[in-house]
Amino acid sequence: MDQSQNQNQTQACMKDQEVLHDVLSSQKMITGTYNAFTNECATPQIRNEFMNILNEEHQLQAQIFDEMHKRGWYPTPAAEQQKIDQAKQKFQNMNQNG
Repeated sequence: MDQSQNQNQTQACMKDQEVLHDVLSSQKMITGTYNAFTNECATPQIRNEFMNILNEEHQLQAQIFDEMHKRGWYPTPAAEQQKIDQAKQKFQNMNQNG
């Protein structure tokens, strides 16, 4: 494979990565918007419809995330035990005070 083909493949890969990153960002915005709409529904029937849509959007977001993670484009470092313990303590305190 010559240098030109290598460069073209790298550019295509970057374009794919940029597209998936953009799609994931959009899905995050969409789920946030549907979540707000769901919280403000006046009737249970409408709320249930928005919950169904919200669930579908979360599933799409998870698929996009999984694909990016599989390709190494969205690394998730292992959490340090100290940080896990701090997060647990924080939320336990919130539940006790709430």
